[in-house]
Amino acid sequence: MSTGDFLDIQPIELKFPFELKKQSSCSMRLTNKTDQYVAFKVKTTNPKKYCVRPNTGIVLPGSTCDVTVTMQAQKEAPSDMQCKDKFLLQSVMVEHGVTTKDITPEMFNKEHGKVVEEFKLRVAYIPANPPSPVPEEAEEGSSPRSSTVENGVQNLSLFDSVSRSYEEPSKEKSSEVLALISKLTDEKTTTIQQNQKLRQELELLRKASGKHHGGFSVTFLVLVGLLGVLIGYIIKK
Repeated sequence: MSTGDFLDIQPIELKFPFELKKQSSCSMRLTNKTDQYVAFKVKTTNPKKYCVRPNTGIVLPGSTCDVTVTMQAQKEAPSDMQCKDKFLLQSVMVEHGVTTKDITPEMFNKEHGKVVEEFKLRVAYIPANPPSPVPEEAEEGSSPRSSTVENGVQNLSLFDSVSRSYEEPSKEKSSEVLALISKLTDEKTTTIQQNQKLRQELELLRKASGKHHGGFSVTFLVLVGLLGVLIGYIIKK
């Protein structure tokens, strides 16, 4: 893109990868479109924020010069990621043989009959690390880890007593534990039923013995003893 009669500037917008507390740089290339020596000078509205190398120089006829602009590390980011800083590139034709050491600020003064071209460059910020895409299988507002935790809590609530003995049971151990729980539950139910039946029979014998003898019979005492032995065996088991 032609930006003036003296110099061609590429690009016309300075784009800096923005990352907090890190320097970033961009470059522009100046091409001399004339058959004369062209001196240039780069200015900025925020000189403490940027470093331009070289900020002045001579571009020979038909040749190019690369300019690197470095932005200092920033502690804060603009809320809208928009930058209001601007750069001004001044260029002027000079005599043949002039070097960078011969450049003075007065060369860029707009005097009568002297042509000083000026071009303004805007500044733009671009993300240094673009965000990674969200996996398609992940649902909005949830994560695979949260789902795993919820399932784990449900399992613990169902098998709290089992998890105390087996901190991380495998599938095989879980099956064995469930079978053992089922077996113990059946035995407990059977024992409770037998206990209730014995209590009923003892109550009937006690009443019958009281009517006929006014006291406990030998059979009643034997049954009481047997009941005690049975209960003790169940408790030990």
